[in-house]
Amino acid sequence: MNSGDAYSAAEVQYIRRHHQHEPTENQCTSALVKHIKAPAHLVWSLVRRFDQPQRYKPFVSRCVMNGELGIGSVREVNVKSGLPATTSTERLELLDDEEHILGVKIVGGDHRLKNYSSIMTVHPEIIDGRPGTLVIESFIVDVPDGNTKDETCYFVKALIRCNLKSLADVSERMAVQDLVEPINQF
Repeated sequence: MNSGDAYSAAEVQYIRRHHQHEPTENQCTSALVKHIKAPAHLVWSLVRRFDQPQRYKPFVSRCVMNGELGIGSVREVNVKSGLPATTSTERLELLDDEEHILGVKIVGGDHRLKNYSSIMTVHPEIIDGRPGTLVIESFIVDVPDGNTKDETCYFVKALIRCNLKSLADVSERMAVQDLVEPINQF
């Protein structure tokens, strides 16, 4: 992970357990954390919906699934203007409702994120005496020709930070409104 990131003991434990990537010389990797003032089951109800990333990812305008939702499922994502891409083809690599782990790999699209994989984990915690959630998202990606590792990591981390902030905003708004979606509803 990047040496500039400071993690708590609990965060380090979760990262070691679920977020170990083994980068080659031409790849970068990092992990980002977000504390959300909403219960973990509510946050997970959004994260686990591989078929509906637009519910909290602000750069996704549309998502079309190919087949049923399950490991190996592929989604075609349309990206909103403003990013150097218009489409992304992504495969669901891991979906663990017990441990709250989601793994996604980008397998195509018109962008420069080659060999991109991410793991997202959702962990219950207490924030200000109330049920909250620690979300960790890690990634590994090739460094494109003409870019440095630092530039690539900075770009990907900026996107993930934006997605995590939006996830927090949506989750916290739902928690206030008590709009919890049942986990098994499709």
